[in-house]
Amino acid sequence: MDTIAPAWLWAFFVVAVIAALFIDFVVLKKQGAHSVGVREALNWSLAWVALSLAFNGLFWWAVVQDHGVAVANTRSMEFLTGYLIEKSLAVDNIFVFLMIFSYFAVPPAYQKRVLMIGIIGAIVLRTVMILLGSWLVSEFHWVLYLFGAFLLLTGIKMWWAAGQQPDMESNPALKLLRRLLPVSRHLDGERFFTVHNGARIATPLLLVVALVGVTDVIFAVDSIPAIFAITTDPFIVLTSNIFAILGLRAMYFLLAAVAVKFHLLSYGLAVVLVFIGSKMLLADVIKIPVLVSLGVVVGILAVTMVWSLRTAPRIEGTRVAAGD
Repeated sequence: MDTIAPAWLWAFFVVAVIAALFIDFVVLKKQGAHSVGVREALNWSLAWVALSLAFNGLFWWAVVQDHGVAVANTRSMEFLTGYLIEKSLAVDNIFVFLMIFSYFAVPPAYQKRVLMIGIIGAIVLRTVMILLGSWLVSEFHWVLYLFGAFLLLTGIKMWWAAGQQPDMESNPALKLLRRLLPVSRHLDGERFFTVHNGARIATPLLLVVALVGVTDVIFAVDSIPAIFAITTDPFIVLTSNIFAILGLRAMYFLLAAVAVKFHLLSYGLAVVLVFIGSKMLLADVIKIPVLVSLGVVVGILAVTMVWSLRTAPRIEGTRVAAGD
């Protein structure tokens, strides 16, 4: 697996992610269970984006030292494009999380801890999947065509499924979990297990954590191949993906307040997947520059979001939490 990043930058990335998670957990512990307001979510979202852009700047500087400005510009643009794609596809993830929390009636005060655990699991899972995918791509070039075809079909499927409300009762993962675990009828604070009639049983919050994990596995299968359409460098694929995931919790609380206003976004994401899948299938015939890919993705998302806002139903008093 060839990569343009020096060894010290790999080490810096690992340390930076561990430090960021540690700080986030310390803040989470000090705050305790509480509802996350829009203002707090916005501040954290901006902080995570700033951290990601700062890392991309450091990456650009590191590549300049060994390969020159032209190569550094291209590589940093690949990071930015991959980061944007992952952030965009995470929006669909967030809508499913919102549905899961609503189905189990999880109070906003308890949602933060669930999302933090989900992020840790996502980082571990995606690291394994990306390193494995990078090895497959480096050993078998034709795997890129499989990724492209998969993304193309996924985009078409997402388009047809857009706007439809999933039925949680028919969810196979939920049915399996309920068969495997005795579950209490009510939440017990932030606890995953409680005692009922002298027996230790799971709370609905444990099912929520499991479903959030399953959801991320499903979406990772879509999003990771999408970044391989931009670059096959494992460092860029991994770092752009992980930095996008780090801000997922803050982005959830930010978008949950206005989710209904972006009701057409799934259509835009479907078009993005079709574009990326087509790009991968035609990679040996048509070379689409990274800057063009970035422009297409931004353009599709911008048009979809503007159109969503223009046609969104009016809702009075939509909030994630009190105190804003």
